[in-house]
Amino acid sequence: MEAELTALAASGATTFVGLMATEAWSQVRGRLARVLGRGEGDDVIDAELEESRAELTAARAEGDQQAAADIEAAWRNRLRRTLRADPAAAEELRAVLEELAPQQYSGPAVAINHNTISGGHYNAPVIMAQWVDDGVRSTPRRGPGDA
Repeated sequence: MEAELTALAASGATTFVGLMATEAWSQVRGRLARVLGRGEGDDVIDAELEESRAELTAARAEGDQQAAADIEAAWRNRLRRTLRADPAAAEELRAVLEELAPQQYSGPAVAINHNTISGGHYNAPVIMAQWVDDGVRSTPRRGPGDA
């Protein structure tokens, strides 16, 4: 049972810290505060979550991956303690994570990546992309005067 709670806490921390940098965070934050607070001190936990979000945003802006990993580790430990103390919290956390998981593939997935380029001298723009259009089209473009 301990391994399951540890895995659930890790999954929760990874998911929630990943969401801290997205627009979805405002919707998820309150639910996480309720899971952790169990009805008591939700406002205090909410403030701690916002503080972590600010630290995470600053760490990512500075390229400090260790600080980001430390924030995730802190929330993983906090979740694990909560799950040990209250088994009902595990079910609530599972429910939140299931809602956040993609239900079905309905189009291109959106992934948030943080890439850093450092050192060296670059004589041209650096492009990071999944696809780069080569300019060749299978059907010609039509202009406003074309029939």
